[in-house]
Amino acid sequence: MLKEVLAEFKEFAVKGNVIDMAVGIIIGGAFSPIVTSLVNDIIMPPIGMVLGNVDFSNLYIPVNNLDKHFDTLAEAQAAGTVTINYGAFINTLITFLIVSFAVFMLVKGINKLKAEKKQEETQQEVPASIKECPYCCSEIKINAKKCAFCGSDLQ
Repeated sequence: MLKEVLAEFKEFAVKGNVIDMAVGIIIGGAFSPIVTSLVNDIIMPPIGMVLGNVDFSNLYIPVNNLDKHFDTLAEAQAAGTVTINYGAFINTLITFLIVSFAVFMLVKGINKLKAEKKQEETQQEVPASIKECPYCCSEIKINAKKCAFCGSDLQ
């Protein structure tokens, strides 16, 4: 029983799809900090400036210590204030939208390449059924020994 399960697991683990998925997860993990930096360091500052110099990373709602004012989220958290960090959620949401769009464009490009490859393969598989007569340039069947249009003998 254990041998069968191990054999089945081995077959599953070495399939191409599992390897592809593992590579995708690793690349996705490496891609995530890049997108996070893009959102936090490049996209959000101009959006915050347009909205009146709002720093999204410092947008929060204090749950306790309501009588105190803190300039930053870090100050509030250092004072032990429980916070709802909706600015961080906005950043995460924008990061998700960017990653989703990038994956969508990647899949769209891959599907286009697959369709082109399939079309090329289909075109290559169809054997030629006609040829051109070397004398009158008419289209004739590939196995013709005599041109039906000009009557020339074909070899």
